[in-house]
Amino acid sequence: MKYTVKVAGKVYGVEIVDLNARPILARVDGEIFEVLPENNVRLDAGGGENVKAVKAPMITEAGMGSASNDNAIFAPLPGNITEVFVKAGDEVQTGQVILIIEAMKMKNSLRSTRTGKLAAVLVSAGQTVAHKQALVEFEP
Repeated sequence: MKYTVKVAGKVYGVEIVDLNARPILARVDGEIFEVLPENNVRLDAGGGENVKAVKAPMITEAGMGSASNDNAIFAPLPGNITEVFVKAGDEVQTGQVILIIEAMKMKNSLRSTRTGKLAAVLVSAGQTVAHKQALVEFEP
């Protein structure tokens, strides 16, 4: 679905796959973001192409993780793993690209949410993953 969103007086073209999913994945000017509305926030798709946020949502870069478990990184959306750049035992840095997931003909770089040593890489190139499926685990 394509929407026009007005934030602080500036208008943005936004493409959203599923407005009811959490986190909401939104493409804004070619960049993909996870939109994590605060508790009790409702987004209304009213007036055709307009989306109105009742409260301002928090936006973070997609792939930086939305999991409640800091010892793992989870798939932010369902898709196919096209490349894996790490293996178990590797030291990774916060923000380092660890793998590429393709969804809806778009390649998304998933980045490490923290610095640490990987205990396990749970996926491989060519594998299909579900939303919120664990992809890698860090050593405690």
